[in-house]
Amino acid sequence: MYKTNNNLFNLKFLVTFYLFTFNTAINKNDFMSTQKTNWSQFGTLITVFFFWGFVAASNDILIPVFKKAFDLSQTQSQLVSFAFYVAYTVGSIIYMLISKSIKQDITNKIGYKNGLIVGLIISALGTLLFYPAANMGSFGLMISGLFIVGLGFSLQQIVANPLAIELGPPATGSQRLTLAGGINNFGTTIGPLIVAFAIFGSAESNTEASIESVKTPYLILGAVFILVAIMLKFSSLPAVTAVNTEDTEDKQPGHHRSSAFKYPQLVLGMIAIFLYVGVEVATAANLPAYMEKDLGFHTKDVAPYISLYWASLMIGRWGGAVEAFDVNAGAKKILRFLAPYLAFGVFLIVNAIARHDLAPFYIYGAIILIMIAGDIASKGNPAKMLLIYSILGITALIIGMTTTGMVSVYSFTSVGLFCSTLWPCIFALAINGLGKHTNQGSGYLIMMIMGGGVMSVAQGALADATSIHASYVIGVACFSYLVFYALRVSSILKSQGIDLDKIAKGSGH
Repeated sequence: MYKTNNNLFNLKFLVTFYLFTFNTAINKNDFMSTQKTNWSQFGTLITVFFFWGFVAASNDILIPVFKKAFDLSQTQSQLVSFAFYVAYTVGSIIYMLISKSIKQDITNKIGYKNGLIVGLIISALGTLLFYPAANMGSFGLMISGLFIVGLGFSLQQIVANPLAIELGPPATGSQRLTLAGGINNFGTTIGPLIVAFAIFGSAESNTEASIESVKTPYLILGAVFILVAIMLKFSSLPAVTAVNTEDTEDKQPGHHRSSAFKYPQLVLGMIAIFLYVGVEVATAANLPAYMEKDLGFHTKDVAPYISLYWASLMIGRWGGAVEAFDVNAGAKKILRFLAPYLAFGVFLIVNAIARHDLAPFYIYGAIILIMIAGDIASKGNPAKMLLIYSILGITALIIGMTTTGMVSVYSFTSVGLFCSTLWPCIFALAINGLGKHTNQGSGYLIMMIMGGGVMSVAQGALADATSIHASYVIGVACFSYLVFYALRVSSILKSQGIDLDKIAKGSGH
């Protein structure tokens, strides 16, 4: 018992130490930097990015637990993802309806800070449902709690994503969003491990999961949401939003655009976000069932591989975030190789503390080199990066579908590497040039996060009809559209006078 508690203490210590170190580092960089990025405010903002990742990845542990406890089919088990991610769409619709009724964008009215605080309080209320749901053994009440948590996250996302871009020079906006995504994926890396520990106990434990064991970690999470909301209240984030009133026109005289929907980069980008989140979430959500059914893994032994999948996104985003910092070109070249392996080291350390066998993961270091090569080849152009990583994602899924054993597992988990920077790429491309319609466009993009739930259920249904192994063709289809968007969006933006290659050069790549 002492060793188990000590391991949990060490894991908590690592999380606290990491967040403290990161905040110290960025505040130091604020002192040394000649850029106008507000690193102290950015350090506060990334806290909410961390919790989005923590909860989202933890859902992948709940799926097999609920499947066994409630005797669900693979399709039904994916309702966990569906309830959580569809909440983003519902939340965005509510956001737009309220904005329309008050004839003003909510964020512009209440400010960034208050938007984040309200979102955190809503999410905290959702975690409270886990207590009666566990006592009653109600699957419906459990996923209702996740739905409310997702509603709060939707408001936080609408506010936080454009804020991350606006807290510094536009040329490095996508890199700051990538950096925030790296913190998000630190949450996704440790989330499955901590939740699995809370449900199953230590790695050596043979404890079977129970619904009763689910409520405590989520009640603690709700309390943390409230603490973060209080922290934000007294932070230096602006209480009032600086409203963007810039009118945007394309190069053709007289063509003033009255709505975000008038911009094809946004409309096509909404579909891209839907399918990107779809393939990212569905790949991980169906992985536990594949490893249990086809490879004979026990549920509690799947957690390190789910952690590796989400750590893969952290690995890619740490590398992609290098451009956000003001260091010389030589240092950036070194960091582009070093940062991903530092992130991989975090994954190994966390799993070592959790007393998982690390031997199966060392070979993954070679796969990371492929991702780094793709990053270098993109030369900082978000459209090129989207194209390269989407092609690599298709390749990984095809290899996973045509192989068995651990080769297939590593192939499926490597999809996380190639999804790592796609969110900031698509988001930055989709809202580029929207001007005063940026907040509106951001809301539409957040709405499409529901793709994570829809595509998970779609893959689960295909798995029930065929096999889980074959069901990953869903991901291939998603990546194929992203290849199309990457090729199309460059010409769309160029027609509006926006040259992505010049922006990339300006960002220092």
